[in-house]
Amino acid sequence: MATQKLYAGVKLREMRGRLGLTQKAFADRLKVSLPYLNQMENNHRPVSAAVVLGLAQEFGLDVTELTVGESERLVTDMREALADPVFATATPPVADLRLAASNAPALARAFLNLHRAYRQTHERLASLDEALGRTDGAMRPSAWEEVRDFFHYCDNYLDAIDRAAEGFASTATPGKAMDIRAAQVLEKAGISLHYSDNAPLRHYDPAARRLDLSARASGPSQRFQLLHQIALLTQNELLEATLDLARFSTPEARDIAKIGLANYFAGAALMPYRAFLTAAQTVRHDLERLADMFGASLEQVGHRLSTLQRPGLKGIPFFFVRVDQAGTITKRHSATRLQFARFGGACPLWNVHQAFETPGQFLRQLAETPDGVRYLCLARDVSKPAGAFLAPVRRYAIGLGCEVQHASALVYSDGLDLKGRFEPIGISCRICERGNCHQRSVPPLAGRLTINPNARDILPYEIG
Repeated sequence: MATQKLYAGVKLREMRGRLGLTQKAFADRLKVSLPYLNQMENNHRPVSAAVVLGLAQEFGLDVTELTVGESERLVTDMREALADPVFATATPPVADLRLAASNAPALARAFLNLHRAYRQTHERLASLDEALGRTDGAMRPSAWEEVRDFFHYCDNYLDAIDRAAEGFASTATPGKAMDIRAAQVLEKAGISLHYSDNAPLRHYDPAARRLDLSARASGPSQRFQLLHQIALLTQNELLEATLDLARFSTPEARDIAKIGLANYFAGAALMPYRAFLTAAQTVRHDLERLADMFGASLEQVGHRLSTLQRPGLKGIPFFFVRVDQAGTITKRHSATRLQFARFGGACPLWNVHQAFETPGQFLRQLAETPDGVRYLCLARDVSKPAGAFLAPVRRYAIGLGCEVQHASALVYSDGLDLKGRFEPIGISCRICERGNCHQRSVPPLAGRLTINPNARDILPYEIG
């Protein structure tokens, strides 16, 4: 498997800027020539292993910042956009996409916005569904998509909110003690707390200064909703400042994002960064033990693991995803090189789809994506009953995973042959490059199809 060259000019310039060093001083401390550093910063040369080692030893920098971040997400999103037939055979090589994402990220985002506007226009011509209710004719992403992209490109880590939640949690031990701490905050603010069988999951009445929570919800859900309301009541200034910086295009997107920020605070308070990271390392990322220790659900734990990206104190880079029974991705985040498709479902060969067939069990899978990167993937079904016989049960499956070089730090790697067979998976059928997949649902958008009416294999066509 060929080693992927690392071009990280923008990251190098950002690091040098944070350190307040000139190019010459930076080059001297890294023990490279000034022209060589200049070439690396302008992506004319890849970052060498010696420079990566020098960054770690000389400056104590977290070198994973060079390899995982916005540029990889932009490359994945551009590859998916360029797979659209509108670009025909003009798809540039991946190396060019990486250069564009590293050197001109604003231009890459503008290209993605342009393609998204084209896609929405094309879909409107095929269907009036999206046009219904749209009165201004403006071409922009939906509010939901805009907020999803905000968290996606923030690496799903919001430092100020995460630290504020950690400070809030510092006076309480995890679990039920957090309920007491939150109840004390509400009492101090003159807000009464009530649990009722007839209440929705959460309802706050500002005029009556009353917070109602569903008595039928699980303990972790009640705890999370309690902390969500605490965030809205005690951290409003911080949440609004974060929203101001994000500059969402519509009031609807801003309102949705505020809910997301309050949810982020709730998860970070329920599982405070340093305490949670230490516990995760101690129990080798055993989700069930972590859920028990912090009074959280498996889904909350899995999502929190994917946010441990604090500079200088990073956890293992995980991807996290939640899918419904139709295979639609309802939550997605990745701190790894695996980036999920922006539209449609996930690869049918991925074990997350099998989780519905084996309720209550963790499924393990060693998988390899078309770019040659190998992963340890976990999947588990998650049911969310409403607490009554006739109430509907919501069923999802969650997926969590990391690149295989981190697998030994997970209890789920025990007994697996990490040098054995890895199952080939992709991102989604519409952009997958594999030509011999027996589960392919639709032809790839890129590449020519050869159709022979006198021959038939697994697929009724060959991918050129």
